[in-house]
Amino acid sequence: MLAWLKFRRRREARYPPAPVGTLLYAIGDIHGRSDCLDRAHDLIDRDVAELGARDQATEICIGDYVDRGPDSKGVIDRLVARSTKVRLVALRGNHEIIMESFLRGQTSFEDWRRLGGLETILSYGVDARDLLAKGGVQPRDLAERIPVSHLRFISSLASVHTVGDYCFVHAGLRPGVAIEAQSISDLAWIRDDFLRFSGKFGFIVVHGHSPVSGVEFLQNRINIDTGAYMTNRLSVLRIDATGVTVLEAAAK
Repeated sequence: MLAWLKFRRRREARYPPAPVGTLLYAIGDIHGRSDCLDRAHDLIDRDVAELGARDQATEICIGDYVDRGPDSKGVIDRLVARSTKVRLVALRGNHEIIMESFLRGQTSFEDWRRLGGLETILSYGVDARDLLAKGGVQPRDLAERIPVSHLRFISSLASVHTVGDYCFVHAGLRPGVAIEAQSISDLAWIRDDFLRFSGKFGFIVVHGHSPVSGVEFLQNRINIDTGAYMTNRLSVLRIDATGVTVLEAAAK
């Protein structure tokens, strides 16, 4: 099926600019949708070319590359390759934490499966039907299929990234806790305490983890998880000298 590229640009001028000489692109939760990621990369490349700003650009992936969608392996293939061509900051989502925990033997496959792990192991060519019939999927069944470059990529993921007035994180921040004191669990998993907080964090927090129908703009945070694995919409947020613009890539 042919894929098509949908552009939507919306300026959100009330947010602070990026630091001088800095152009940021934040990509929402991908969840195995390599087709949407391809569209997002095409969109960013075209935007950067129009602006003539490749040396200024940094791409920030917000986490949750695996699970649920059909091509987790393809997503990581693309991100590993992309990291050799552009300045890329990749954050760790809760789904990468679960995947790592399974590979270490600390989480059962059944627990991971409930969150989309079956789709991930299938994308790596694991014969899940045969293994489940024989008693279950074990960490070694996946580990022997994963390229070393993927394991290195996953182990290198950051928990949080700050640039100027912006803080990029997968799930959110614990209100009242300094950035350096935030727990890895909160950064990757938090929901209600973060989402309900209307006060200041000291940054505009750009996050994913909690799907919304469209990029959500609040005074203290911006949610860019538009549920790509369900909606075909992988949103990209551009932050430049004039503030914030939404770019959206869709694939069908």
